Amino acid sequence: MARPAAVSVVLHDVSPHTWPACERLLAALDAVAPVPVTLLVVPDHHRRGGIERFPEFLAAIEQRRARGDEVCVHGLVHLDESPSPRSLRGWFMRHVYTDGEGEFAALRRDEAGRRLQEGWQRFRALGWKPRGFVAPAWLMGRGTYSALREGPFAYTSTRRAIVLLPGQVRLAAPSLVWSVRSPWRRRLSAILNDRLLRRALAEPERYPLLRLGLHPVDAAHPDAVSFWQHALREALRHGREPLTKGEWVGYPSFDRH
Repeated sequence: MARPAAVSVVLHDVSPHTWPACERLLAALDAVAPVPVTLLVVPDHHRRGGIERFPEFLAAIEQRRARGDEVCVHGLVHLDESPSPRSLRGWFMRHVYTDGEGEFAALRRDEAGRRLQEGWQRFRALGWKPRGFVAPAWLMGRGTYSALREGPFAYTSTRRAIVLLPGQVRLAAPSLVWSVRSPWRRRLSAILNDRLLRRALAEPERYPLLRLGLHPVDAAHPDAVSFWQHALREALRHGREPLTKGEWVGYPSFDRH
């Protein structure tokens, strides 16, 4: 059975330290419709303490899982700890496109594999069954792609696609995302995301999955929050089925947990 035209709400950078902002975003979306959400959880965000040390956060995630949310591994520490890039493009992607958080952008295969396994095992120890891995800022080097071929995950994501594992088959699935670090970035984000939203909604055969890629920092900017509400409302109005990424990948025989 073909996968349906769907919309996936994806909340990045979920951790005990970002959870209050995450809750505000989730509440704003619930005001539109209570749809299932893919939560990209960081096991040890910026090395400020593993999620296992925060029982209230874990209880909140369990509540979200009970209502149909999916939990994915989102890096391990969400910090770029690799040696400085030598190329101009590498510098731009790791320090401008993302502000030093592209953890998997330049890792060697063995280190990428170690971090992938650690993230998966820590989630399994909590009783979670993560099917997906998403690198911070979607940045993955050759070492990470190589490690993913032998890892435990069913899929990963880039900015423009869902990548099925282990064969790495790519399915077109654009992600809307805002950059809110400055006024000009927010203005540009509003224009570009509106264009991409209209294009994706007009061409469901070309873009069967539309992802709404929210970040906790969006919660501090009313224009970003309003856009996400608008995008979800429009996607539902156009008949897109609200699914987590894991549900869409495994359609029709998916497991919400």
